[in-house]
Amino acid sequence: MRAGALESGNVNAQTQQQVTEEHADDFSKPVELPIDGVLDLHTFQPREVKEIVLSYLDACQKAGILEVRIIHGKGIGNLQRTVHALLKRHAAVISFAPASQLYGGSGATIVRLGPRPDEAGLSGDRA
Repeated sequence: MRAGALESGNVNAQTQQQVTEEHADDFSKPVELPIDGVLDLHTFQPREVKEIVLSYLDACQKAGILEVRIIHGKGIGNLQRTVHALLKRHAAVISFAPASQLYGGSGATIVRLGPRPDEAGLSGDRA
């Protein structure tokens, strides 16, 4: 990219094309999310929500994180309805409810997951 093009405010079509080509691969790579029990959906496209929510819940369950906060925002409620519909059908979900005001109120949902089936029957006592 031409030095100083952005600083001077003189970005022409060729420079914009170079910037786009340089970063095109950045958007095609999967983004790793931290598995910490909090999923903020604000940065995702609506078409990505189903796959992200289901994958995230599975990853949390696998990591032993059985309480998850999904931040969907308040808005007009479409994203919240989508998330709740997914949670109703997810086998690992024991319960879900709007978060307390301290944790996002109606803009977030707290989800309780059951332990993974392969871990549910395990105990510290082994014969």
